[in-house]
Order: sequence, then C-alpha cells, then structure tokens
Amino acid sequence: MRNGGIFARLSDVVAIAGGALLTARAPGISDGAGYDSALVAFSMLLTLVLFPSWGMYRVVRRRLFWRCVCVPVLAWLFVLAASCVVVVALHRSYHPATDWLREWAFISAAGLVLSRLAAHVICLRLTRQDTHTSTVAVVGDIAKCRHLMRKISATPESVYRVTAAFDTDPGADATPLGLPTFCDREAFAAYVRSAHIEELWLAVPLSEGQTIVPFVELFRNDLINIRFIPDVSGLSVFDVRMANLEGTSAINLVASPIASHSLISKEIFDRAFALCALVALAPVFFAITLAVKCSSQGPVFFTQRRKGANGKIFSIYKFRSMRVHADASGVVKQATRNDPRVTRVGAFLRRTSLDELPQFLNVLRGEMSVVGPRPHAIEHDKLYQDIVDGYIHRYRIKPGITGWAQINGFRGETDRIEKMQGRVAHDLYYLSNWSFWLDIRIVMATIFKGLVHRNAY
Repeated sequence: MRNGGIFARLSDVVAIAGGALLTARAPGISDGAGYDSALVAFSMLLTLVLFPSWGMYRVVRRRLFWRCVCVPVLAWLFVLAASCVVVVALHRSYHPATDWLREWAFISAAGLVLSRLAAHVICLRLTRQDTHTSTVAVVGDIAKCRHLMRKISATPESVYRVTAAFDTDPGADATPLGLPTFCDREAFAAYVRSAHIEELWLAVPLSEGQTIVPFVELFRNDLINIRFIPDVSGLSVFDVRMANLEGTSAINLVASPIASHSLISKEIFDRAFALCALVALAPVFFAITLAVKCSSQGPVFFTQRRKGANGKIFSIYKFRSMRVHADASGVVKQATRNDPRVTRVGAFLRRTSLDELPQFLNVLRGEMSVVGPRPHAIEHDKLYQDIVDGYIHRYRIKPGITGWAQINGFRGETDRIEKMQGRVAHDLYYLSNWSFWLDIRIVMATIFKGLVHRNAY
C-alpha cells in the first residue's frame, strides 16, 4: 500500500465519479453547459496522477485525522480547482453551475474520507493480526549499531527490535549499547540461537565484504533471516535506495532521489501554475514592461544561458534591471550592493524579485520548475562544481524560480564560499526530502515573506 494499490486508486475514482452522478440526479441542481462530463473526466485523471505523489495511499498509525481527513479534502479541492481551470481554458463559454459544483465537491470529499478511513481500519487490523515484533541481531561497529537502533526507535510502525550486537571493531572507544554485545563469533551464535533471534543484519562497509561470508556460514543450518545492510554513507549523496533494473536489484549510490512518476506530477503542477500566474499577472507584466522601457535604453527582457535538468543549456528570461553593458569574455560579474549598473527601476525589481516573473515563460516551455534549485551562470558552475561538494547534483531536476535555499535566506550575491556551500546544502536537502506539500510550503513562504529580502540587490 505504500505506493497505492489498484483498489485504493479505484475507490478514489469511484468516489469522485459517484459524487458527480449523485449530484447530477439530485433535485434542484441545475444542468451545466454540456461540459460537466469533461470536468469530471479531468478530475478523475488528475486524481490518478497527483494523489500518489502526495502520499495518499500510505497506511499509517499516527496523525490519522490529518492523513485520512485533512489531506484527502485538501488534495481533492486542489484537483477540482485545477480541473476547472483546464476546462474553462479549453471552453471559455463554459461556467460550471455553482450549486452543482458545491454539492459535488462535498459529496466526493465525504466519499474520499469515508473510503480512506475504512481502508485504514481494515489494513491496521490485518497488520496487527499478521505481524509481530521481530528480534534482530546486528553485526557492525558500535556506531553503526547505534544508528540502526535510533532509526528503528524513530519509526513507530517498525516491527523490528534490536536485541543483540556483534562489534566488528572492538578496539574502538565507544559507549556501550545497553544490550548484549559480543566480540567472539561462537559466543554470539550461541546467544542468537538460545534467544531465538529471528533476523541477522550485516551492517558493514563495502570494503569489509570479507566479513559477510563467515557469518553466513556460521548460520547456514539455522532458520534465520540474514540481511546485508551495506554502509555506503561515505559514497552516497542521497539516502540509499534499492532500484529494480530489469529484474536485477541494485543499490543507488549516486542517483536522483525523486522518482520519475513524482516528476510527472510536478511537471503538471508547474505548467498549470505557470499558466495561471501568467494570466493573472498580465497587467503587472505590462506595467513593468513600460517602466523598464522608459528607465533606460535596451531590450525589456534580459536573457542568459543557464544549465537546466541533466545539464541541458537553456536561455533564462528576466526583466532587464541593469543598463546595457558588456562583460569580459567568460566572466560574469554578480550584482553588488549599490551597483552602478542597476537602474532605479531595476533596483526595485530586484529588491522585490519582480525581475524573475518572466521565468514563468521558462516554466511553461518546460525548461524550469516553479520550485527547485536556482540556476547559476554557467561560468559560476565551472567555478563551484570543483570546490563545493555535491554542487553538480543540483541539476538532477529542473531549476526553479524559487527554492528551499531562497526562503531560508540563501539568495543574492555569493561573495563567500560559505554562502554557496549553504545554498547547495539546502538544495540537496530539498532533493532528498521533496514532496508536493514541500513545494506548496515553499511557494507560500515565497509569496508571504520571500519576495523582498535584504540580500536581493
């Protein structure tokens, strides 16, 4: 159920279609202009695409009200609003009946919540009946054993409990684990058998692969699950995950942490958001165009080559905020405080981030995302990728208009290497922890507190 079963997705689609059908047959509900069926179809399609990326199909034991009531209702309202925008954009003469839309939204939301509550109750009952706590013995150094114990204790749904350990580095000075810890293999094996421990986890580095075979041989006649948990913390950039490569399992050491199906839902959100933003901000675009044109000679838009997803080069759009000038070949000078090249209008645009608005055109063209790591000048990429760890991984996804680093204060001039290191660290955190709700949080933070910043000049 972690990625959503067919039955769970089907029940959501049925709740939406059934709600529309019940509402259409209710007395006193006026008929739409003939495009209501298209609205229902788009809503069902967006539900199948977007709901999985929001974690709608996970079985959890905590925060049930939030996961089973709040998230489904908010996700459904977003899907309904997005569907309305799409259908109205395609058929400008169509205006859905308010009473029908309101009743449909309420009935379908109730269906989504009730089906989800019922599913969680059934799944949790089955989980309690079919699972029990499995005892685990860990082979590894004390630090690795303690790390695994912390991760297990931090997971309320975990069915594992570490009850013994074998220290592969007894000479290291470490605090005791508070459970039976062995340095002798035979004594360790005897304890595992006498305590009826069910799992043996080999948590050793890849460089110590020779440790694996003796323990596998030691327990070759025991009915115990033996699992290899390689310590790749020094090699992997993101959280280690398993990948299925045409039936062959592999451990991702360096790979994009965002799944391809999540990128599809992110792409749909980006295009819809950019289209709405361009339509809503059209008067602002017109006003800024006049201001830029009157402030100094030169084009309204400033374009610059940047790297996009997977290093693909594209031209980024901005409202021109500087007087026309020529940089030295291969050198891009960042704007500084009280920079004489910046016009008065440009200073206001940069201070309020309004100069970034044309990048919604880049989003609509599929070159950028609404939220993601900010793209840097190609000359700066060449400079920083050799001196800032993990810098190149910022380009595993499309660059964004705003990002996690920007709302946390890392924007503007990077005159010290520490500033760039902080920005990259926040970008990598975003990649490792991406979710649709994190994107929404960043967008809201940008709107309410991130447009004006003391480092923007």
